[in-house]
Amino acid sequence: MSVLLVDIGNTRVKWARFAKGRLQKQRAAAHAGWQAEDFAAELMGPAHGIERVIVASVGGAHLDRRLTAAARREVGVEPQFVLTTRRLGGVTTAYAQPWRLGVDRFVAAIAAHHMAPRRAVCVVDIGTAMTIDLIDAHGSHVGGAIIPGPRLMTESLLRSTSGILHRSGGKTGGRSLFARDTRAAIEQGALYAAAAVVDRAVAEARRALGASPLVVLTGGAAPSIHPLIRGTYSSVPDLVLRGLVTLI
Repeated sequence: MSVLLVDIGNTRVKWARFAKGRLQKQRAAAHAGWQAEDFAAELMGPAHGIERVIVASVGGAHLDRRLTAAARREVGVEPQFVLTTRRLGGVTTAYAQPWRLGVDRFVAAIAAHHMAPRRAVCVVDIGTAMTIDLIDAHGSHVGGAIIPGPRLMTESLLRSTSGILHRSGGKTGGRSLFARDTRAAIEQGALYAAAAVVDRAVAEARRALGASPLVVLTGGAAPSIHPLIRGTYSSVPDLVLRGLVTLI
């Protein structure tokens, strides 16, 4: 059996097939402007052997409809869209209204809990938005935080601060917080801010649970803050897809 697993985020779509008991390599692309034909060509061509399509989507109803149309036409199946419920895959959320917890966060929490079933886990997903979720050793989703991702921080500052755009030229990059041109100062500030939130989250989790959590990093922007985090972590780029595997 071949299962197509799909993670539709705010900016990108990630996908992989699960076949012969193994999750294949994740692929990803920005989905701006995608129509049903794009989903068909990128995710399903060639569509040999796809028997199920399982999806975690926060991309919006319009993208969900286009993926559904592609799956119906190309492989003759109705996609299964995972929804956040009180309990699923060994994880229970403390949200008063479970449906308000983004399904990508919930599925990532399920994957992380399966990776370390007897240990607290702090899941950090860094993309357009940066989300941090804490799951205790018993599979209870304690709660989380949502912060603008580094790119969104940078774009917001450039867009909303008078005059800074005209001073933002110059080279970017480097490893120091103390940059020597405005553009680099903005970008490095955003990266260091994201890394500092991760370090603070670990300290808060340790205080709340009495034990240090395993930190799991995922998301397209995660590699940019890897060098800036003080503690240890595991990098799992396909975390949401691994969570979908547990739900097959």
